[in-house]
Amino acid sequence: MSLTAIFASVLLAQTPAALAVDVPVRDSVDVAYQDLSSGRAEEALRKLEASAAARPDDPATLINLGAAYAATGRTDKALLAYRAAINSQDRYDLQLADGTWADSRDTARMAMQKMLRANAQASR
Repeated sequence: MSLTAIFASVLLAQTPAALAVDVPVRDSVDVAYQDLSSGRAEEALRKLEASAAARPDDPATLINLGAAYAATGRTDKALLAYRAAINSQDRYDLQLADGTWADSRDTARMAMQKMLRANAQASR
């Protein structure tokens, strides 16, 4: 039997687990998407405030925290959260509710502008 055939038979005899490569698992943060999209802003706030305390520079947490504050009428806190996301040292692409991807800083700016426009219209 050739050396190649022996090597191939040894590889084929191994179980899939023996050939598995360890892939690092990314940290996942609950950004309360389900609560926000279901209109449960107060529940989202509880989760997000805890997440923000644990990871104060996470843009996704800060953006959704801003959305939760805005939904509960706390625009001053929403502005602070959006600005913190814009100025965060962390920056990455986020998947938005419509399935598209956008830069976290751009997303925070868009969310802040949308909130400010809505407040300006409401005050007229």
